[in-house]
Amino acid sequence: MSTTVSPLAPKYYPDMPEIAGVQFSTAAAGLKYAGRTDVLLATLAEGTTVAGVFTKSRCSSAPVDWCKERLEGGTARALLVNSGNANAFTGKKGRAAVDLSADIVSKALGCSVDEVFLASTGVIGESLPAEKFEKVVDGLCTDQDAGAWLEAAKAIMTTDTYPKVATSSIDLDGQSVTISGIAKGAGMIAPDMATMLSFIFTDAAISQNVLQALLSGETGGSFNAITVDSDTSTSDTVLLFATGAAEACGIAPVLTMEDPRVDVLRASLRDVMQDLAQQIVRDGEGARKLVEISVERAESDVSAKTIALSIANSPLVKTAVAGEDANWGRVVMAVGKAGEPADRDKLAIWFGDVRVAVDGERDPDYSEEAASAVMKAENISIRVDLGLGEGHATVWTCDLTKEYVAINGDYRS
Repeated sequence: MSTTVSPLAPKYYPDMPEIAGVQFSTAAAGLKYAGRTDVLLATLAEGTTVAGVFTKSRCSSAPVDWCKERLEGGTARALLVNSGNANAFTGKKGRAAVDLSADIVSKALGCSVDEVFLASTGVIGESLPAEKFEKVVDGLCTDQDAGAWLEAAKAIMTTDTYPKVATSSIDLDGQSVTISGIAKGAGMIAPDMATMLSFIFTDAAISQNVLQALLSGETGGSFNAITVDSDTSTSDTVLLFATGAAEACGIAPVLTMEDPRVDVLRASLRDVMQDLAQQIVRDGEGARKLVEISVERAESDVSAKTIALSIANSPLVKTAVAGEDANWGRVVMAVGKAGEPADRDKLAIWFGDVRVAVDGERDPDYSEEAASAVMKAENISIRVDLGLGEGHATVWTCDLTKEYVAINGDYRS
């Protein structure tokens, strides 16, 4: 956790309303960090449904494997998250650590171990001393606060410079329903299902199959549309919990995808997930610029996204942004290397609202002064028109600075 807050951090935090059926507590277990919280416990009302999406890394962490297996049960009573240690690439000791962690929480709360979900973030390859949870679990279970969103978000930070929270309230059946979440992430960010951790909660009553469909459907345009450094973590986890507490207010459960209220829930969930995803990019290690890259008129949406990520992950594009250099030639390079259909002579590129290239060459009205002015802003948009079809995609990234190297050169110390 850095003491210097990213210049792209939000200027204020939203009011985070309490969600019935969710309680938070944090503790300092001393897993790695001295003098700061490193454990989060969220307790959940009985009957809470859960959905999840996880890293596709072939070297996934022990907590990811644990959660995948427990997801089949469909319900959750607790979420335990620690920072400072990823419990990844830890072999049998890692599996023993998740077993012990879940056992400690389940006994303290009186619930099944299969309803305890786990996540860890931090250094890879070091054993997690899960026995340290025993020293703090009683306090975690008794000192709980439904409004402690910022404290919860701070407890899961590693190289993050600020806590990440987002919320959205909607009307269902004439009553208010809330969707709120927290996230962490600043480095090792490249979407292959969500290179980070995020935990989202709602008081709506939603069946597990609908909850999973909603979460999976909105991941592509949010957590899977961000990249900081093209590296996919071993620990990527997004969990969505629905406590069902709103049913007591007369809001009927959402049981099928054909329910007309699904569209309202989907839009609200999208807002929260995109907000959190973009906050991760804004906190990219050493970042000074947020870059939105849009590719349009590609042969397909998949092709458009591949090209957009090729641009977003290019060190040459990202360092040009850091240097405020309107080097559109590097965008051409990234389009060309993506391996997707592209016609050089149909290509057009914009930096902001300044068209810098068209029909396979520099725009005849190109202005270096105008293009350079765009690059001096904190928020920069790059738009590419392939002129081939109807496919489109948008992704978000950040610049690549000297600070990124400094942070990651010193990460384990």
